[in-house]
Amino acid sequence: MIYTEAITTTPVVLVEFYATWCPHCRRMMPVVAQIKELLQGTVDVYQFDIDANEAVADAQGVNATPTFIIYRDGQEVWRESGEMDGQFLLDKVQSFL
Repeated sequence: MIYTEAITTTPVVLVEFYATWCPHCRRMMPVVAQIKELLQGTVDVYQFDIDANEAVADAQGVNATPTFIIYRDGQEVWRESGEMDGQFLLDKVQSFL
């Protein structure tokens, strides 16, 4: 799927850029999986490995992992990098619904 299509599949979309070698990303994996499950049918969640999707990460200006971006109607409305509390991330996504 093309990135521009991915960010418009639902009105609100959460994207994570991660790296398999990143310890912070590994700790966030179960958190993101849980958020994905909780928001199923409401918000699409996409995860992009920066090593496998280098051009996409560069185009989005990603320079740290993990980086989370929330899109609303295809427009970036929030971005933050680093480990974060799962409830904080869930609340942030839901604030744009």
